[in-house]
Amino acid sequence: MNHKPKTIFLSIDWLTILLYVILITWGWFSVCGACYDFSTHDLFGWETNSGKQLVWGGTSLVLAALLMLVEKKFYDSTAYFIYALILFLLFVTIFIAPDTKGSHSWIPIGPVKLQPAEFAKFAVALALGKYMSEYNFSMRNTRQFATLVAIIVVPMLLIIMQRETGSALVYFAFFLMLFREGMTGSLLFAGFATVLYFVVGLRYSDSFMSYLPVSIGEFTVLLLSMIFTTMLTWIYYRNIDDLKLLAATGLGTTCSMLLFAFFVIPFNICVIMLAVNILFVFYLVGKAVYYKLYRYLLIALFCAFSSGFYYMCDTIFDHLEPHQRIRIEVLLGMKDDPRGAGYNVNQAKIAIGSGGLIGKGFLNGTQTKLKYVPEQHTDFIFCTVGEEEGFIGSFGVLITFLFLIWRLIILAERQPDTLGRVYGYSVVSIFTFHLFINVGMVLGLTPVIGIPLPFFSYGGSSLWGFTILLFIFLRMDAERNVQKVI
Repeated sequence: MNHKPKTIFLSIDWLTILLYVILITWGWFSVCGACYDFSTHDLFGWETNSGKQLVWGGTSLVLAALLMLVEKKFYDSTAYFIYALILFLLFVTIFIAPDTKGSHSWIPIGPVKLQPAEFAKFAVALALGKYMSEYNFSMRNTRQFATLVAIIVVPMLLIIMQRETGSALVYFAFFLMLFREGMTGSLLFAGFATVLYFVVGLRYSDSFMSYLPVSIGEFTVLLLSMIFTTMLTWIYYRNIDDLKLLAATGLGTTCSMLLFAFFVIPFNICVIMLAVNILFVFYLVGKAVYYKLYRYLLIALFCAFSSGFYYMCDTIFDHLEPHQRIRIEVLLGMKDDPRGAGYNVNQAKIAIGSGGLIGKGFLNGTQTKLKYVPEQHTDFIFCTVGEEEGFIGSFGVLITFLFLIWRLIILAERQPDTLGRVYGYSVVSIFTFHLFINVGMVLGLTPVIGIPLPFFSYGGSSLWGFTILLFIFLRMDAERNVQKVI
């Protein structure tokens, strides 16, 4: 007969649950501040957003308690089924969801609407954990790694088809977990380089060097391509001959051509720089074939991609939605649109700045009460915190979130198996991504992509989704010390 020497109740991480309760309570007061109407003076009625959020908060606590009753082996055995069911729901949503502000991602169920994309996060985390816990799994196996990428990308594509690009971008957070589990840092570096190329190339493509017909954006991207390629070659092979040859060829040619163009004949030296990058590619491919070292080939592919990406930036940018293009242009300072795309961010900054050190007090925010900040109860809820609670309140919210993330990292590290650890780090990655992107968005540091602040932004789907994501992990962690003896 089975018995448990240590009960689940005693193994629960109550500190994390306390942080959860603090955050959803704090979040409800913030929704009240963002939605309060002086004409009604009602915070608890179902017809008000604060009243609805109170119901969502209460049901979330009930949901959390129910999730703590479900054993870990259930998720282990049904992970793929849950993932398939969520994919089917995401696919169906594309066709049955009505148009809501241009997207088709909300399914009306009676008096409420649910967004399946919010629930797909825990399903993806479970599927990744299940697959990575299988026997003989290796991150270095190309087929298995490609499967991991597919598990992440397929729901992303379905969500993009719902015209919810912001929600889809959240799934890139899972690559942070993969990095923790052994994915080469080169992929993260390649992602960082791509974003850098895009920003620099787009922002400075129409800026030219003094007295030279040389685009600063094109020059910078091609120079970075040389530098990054040389750096990667040295990091992976530590070959001093490669370092000298690539550095001398790349930097030497660039500097000499730049001087020639300045003092002799002005011309576009980017043509020469592109030719040097192409020489790098041929050299690295030759090394890969001759010495049978595949990493040279990967570096060559990176160099080829880096060299050509600049010339694809305009095409990629043109294929974005009009509102996405203008948001990027405003963020990069290419356009000033204080009454259009930049309006939300400008008003959010005003609201946060007006809060000062200690804020204006609960329900006393003028910017929020007069509805100057669009979506102030959802994506821009943090501006309400800044206005009513000031710097101290905003700092308190960030510290509480960071403490929660730090605690989740500790829990993830102490998991006895791969499923628990992978799922735990997936939770950490999702919360971290949401926190930094949402707050950065409100402060004008990141593009406005429309993702909620966990436990604060108004919405039942968001609150339930984060609750499910968190409490499945807390149940997994609670079983770490529970032994079954026959």
